[in-house]
Amino acid sequence: MVQVEVYTTSNKKLGDINVPDSAKVKEIKKEIAKISKLSVERQSIRSDQKGKDLKDDLSIENLSNIRKVYVKDLGPQIGWNTVFILEYAGPLVIYGLVALRPWLLYGDKGQVMEMTSTAKFALGCWSLHYAKRVLETLFVHRFSHGTMPLRNLFKNSGYYWGFAFYVAYHVNHPLFTPPPLLLRIIGVTIFVACEMGNFSTHLLLRNLRPAGTNIRRIPVADKCVFNKLFNYVSCPNYTYEVGSWIGFTLLTSCLPAAIFTLAGFYQMALWALGKHRNYKKEFPDYPKQRKAIIPFLL
Repeated sequence: MVQVEVYTTSNKKLGDINVPDSAKVKEIKKEIAKISKLSVERQSIRSDQKGKDLKDDLSIENLSNIRKVYVKDLGPQIGWNTVFILEYAGPLVIYGLVALRPWLLYGDKGQVMEMTSTAKFALGCWSLHYAKRVLETLFVHRFSHGTMPLRNLFKNSGYYWGFAFYVAYHVNHPLFTPPPLLLRIIGVTIFVACEMGNFSTHLLLRNLRPAGTNIRRIPVADKCVFNKLFNYVSCPNYTYEVGSWIGFTLLTSCLPAAIFTLAGFYQMALWALGKHRNYKKEFPDYPKQRKAIIPFLL
């Protein structure tokens, strides 16, 4: 057995715990939970006061300073599934209310206005996207972490819900002018193709991680034509996601939709670059020709 001193990241001692020589970080967290008010999910364990978080499956045999650990309180937690369902169900409801009950926003003009074909297609595309996201959360995605900080729910929901209202308000406005037919056809075609691509990459990524594990493998293109994009980028799911919103922007030719697309691209590019760096660091044989999100460029 190994005796481990437990401190907070502010260097306040919480107590001592005893763990087997072969214990993993997850077992250390369980013991810390017994001597503190911190549940396992709220803990971030470090071997140095200002060091990096240690992964749950890391064995203490691999750590030189394991007789003393520092624990950070991550705050109240909420399940990833719950977070994603709330994030994605919100835009589905908000956009639908604005589109189908326009008098709530536009008054008398909303009571007599007829929904344009562009607005109908936009409602269909928007609803398809977020319904797909909810269903993927329930039946496709496998999360490496069970929870996330509760505060992130409000930040993420504010982003998705706010943009849902902003885009819906303009696309369904009585003064909205539909773009040319050709532009609408191109937009819907791009949107549908990219949604199919996004779904196919999610299925491939799901199959890389067996249920109940944190196994990580290099994603490799399979026979699905949409997954060939894995030959060029590390995160084709983000590439297709951005493509979907480019299609939506062409369909509506609406500035708020373009702003939403640019904001989404910025955030997904940051995520993709981070994942791309992690892939290269974790796998020495990672394909060198791949970029993060845009083939040959980024």
